[in-house]
Amino acid sequence: MAELMATATCSAFRGVLEDSGERVGQRVLLERVGFWAELSRELTGALVASRWDEDSLDVLAAGVDERGEALPSKGWMAMRRLNWPQDVTPLAGVYVSDRVRRAAEEYAARTLRLALHRRSIVTAVLATWPADPRRRTEAEWAALRAVLPAGVSGAEIRNRTRQVRAYVAGHGKLPAGLCVLEGPPQVAPQVLLAAMDRQQVTLQRVDEASARLRVKLPLQAAPATGRDWAWHVIDIRLPGTVAPDAVLHTPTLRPTPARRIAVDLPHSRPAPATRASGHTVALGFDWGVNTLLTGTLGRLTGQGQTRRVVTDGRPLVFDATTVSAALHRLRGVREHLAAKRDHCQALADGLGSPHLAWGEHLDRARVLEVEHGRVCARIRHLNAALAWAAARWAVDQAAALGASVIYLEDLATLEARGHRRGNARLSGQVRGIVAEAIRHLATKAAIAVVTVPARGTSKLCPGCLGKLTHHPAPDRPAERGWKWAHCTRCGLSIDRDHAAARRIVSRGLLGQRHTTTDRATNTRTIRTTVDGTVTLVRRPKKTTRRLRRRRQAEQTPPRPRGPKTTEGKGHPTPGRPTGPRHQGAPHAAQGQVPGQKTSRRMPDVRTVPATTPTGVVQRPAGHDTTTPAAVSGPVPGHGVPAPHQPEDHLPVGRVRLSRRTCRRRTRAAERTGFHHLHATEAHPLTPRIGPPDGNRTRPRRARKARKPQAHTEF
Repeated sequence: MAELMATATCSAFRGVLEDSGERVGQRVLLERVGFWAELSRELTGALVASRWDEDSLDVLAAGVDERGEALPSKGWMAMRRLNWPQDVTPLAGVYVSDRVRRAAEEYAARTLRLALHRRSIVTAVLATWPADPRRRTEAEWAALRAVLPAGVSGAEIRNRTRQVRAYVAGHGKLPAGLCVLEGPPQVAPQVLLAAMDRQQVTLQRVDEASARLRVKLPLQAAPATGRDWAWHVIDIRLPGTVAPDAVLHTPTLRPTPARRIAVDLPHSRPAPATRASGHTVALGFDWGVNTLLTGTLGRLTGQGQTRRVVTDGRPLVFDATTVSAALHRLRGVREHLAAKRDHCQALADGLGSPHLAWGEHLDRARVLEVEHGRVCARIRHLNAALAWAAARWAVDQAAALGASVIYLEDLATLEARGHRRGNARLSGQVRGIVAEAIRHLATKAAIAVVTVPARGTSKLCPGCLGKLTHHPAPDRPAERGWKWAHCTRCGLSIDRDHAAARRIVSRGLLGQRHTTTDRATNTRTIRTTVDGTVTLVRRPKKTTRRLRRRRQAEQTPPRPRGPKTTEGKGHPTPGRPTGPRHQGAPHAAQGQVPGQKTSRRMPDVRTVPATTPTGVVQRPAGHDTTTPAAVSGPVPGHGVPAPHQPEDHLPVGRVRLSRRTCRRRTRAAERTGFHHLHATEAHPLTPRIGPPDGNRTRPRRARKARKPQAHTEF
């Protein structure tokens, strides 16, 4: 069994003073938490700024103290072992207990340790600074890779190279290190209660849906003595994501811009352990700009040199085009508001305080800043909702198809070049949040998540490994883009993302023995590329038909018990007489030649007016010539909005359609959280596709039961 750690963000609305029993409202409680958060930020910022130099970072990176002993893992204990906090003291007249100082020291240690990774990259880039920073040679790349830490992506290298290049352009020389290239990191106002003991904070779970936090809070902004700190009892409502058997850990308090108290509550629970290799059924997903996820199912068959990957060819699509367009529009609004805010601020700074319009420009800048914050919050919430919806859909597909591993495309090196619009779309994607959410939800379902190399997945054919040609989709030739892929060698014509998903699942299943696990983050990845073909096979018909019939039987509503309440038909429906038997019948069609045989395929209802011998035009059956003709134009559907029709005037048995796309409204909002989001439904199919794992190369078919033959004795 493994341990799954997660953090649930709760809100604290009110509290109670433990000594007097006085109720503390949300406004007063937020004010007191804000006092402590600002005090913690001042202490943490001063400590980080005092140790923002290359020598201090060298000592912290070495991990040993002056006596040569290893530093403890807890940040505040490591800081005190090095005697760093003694140089930073609180303001005069402000009482700060030892537990409060622990929280600030822990926050400072975490901030400095996070800077060590950036420092190692900058040091490697400076040590191997190329002659042309815009284009390194093969030898320069090899020298840089030799001194870089493991797991550094190309995007990080390019970003640090641009940062150093900008410094060289401004100062004319290379920087001495990260501390010269950057200033001290900014810290946020928050309180890390995990560094404290029971004399400052306690946490107790009341029931499955609530917990009780007991913490000492300051009663004023600058507490002078210990009496200015009082115990507060805060009841926290736990969200549904916290399981009843989860173990709660000490949270972190922080005031939010929305004037609320956020309680970041870590919790852990046992989770089934997953294996890194030995998988036979897998699900591979490819990232996209509009279609966020495109996946396919793969199965590993054969042994040794005869191993191959087969798939049933069914694409799994999570189409978030509408949501992505909304996010892109919101990003444009955010940039427009930021530009207007900066313009008003620049006008105010240029005029100065004596000018009459100075205050007016400042007021406009303040209003634009508030609106900019609201748009940013809207984007964050929409990104989080979209990411978790996509992650839940991917894990549901893997669980329904019986897959034991999910292979994702590693896009750490993804970077669009040359197109500003493409850069904006890619930089606003929520792929990192989606990947973390998939790992979290897959761990609960005992499904492993592994990333595979992304280079060349859309370049080669999954069937023959030939070079693919990309062009617009056949059903949308007028749209710009390279959505479709075609192989001139084997004739494969398929969606580009679907072809890449086949390559991804093939790389994952064939390269399982190269899977590595990061001990710090427990993430698994495959860095060695193993390419192989993917064969398209069918599922066994008998199993699929049985599952389909069972699903239809489950979805069919049960027949009510008791006798029928409606009267049945007492006579059969009379058919229209046709053929030579009824040629003399009085109801035969006018103008019919006696003895002529009428074809069975001849329609009984005419679609054009028929002329009688008397010259009178006879109205065809089913057509009303008295009503005006329909207005010519595009038929509703296929992108043409349908006319609005109230729900009360709908005929019996009709279903309300969407006004924008004329598609039938389904339960997409309940499955994914969005109304205009199209995703493949999760069908509980068995993972039995293709040949078995033995030496057979063809799928086994169900044999028909032979009837026993009768023996005759002579």
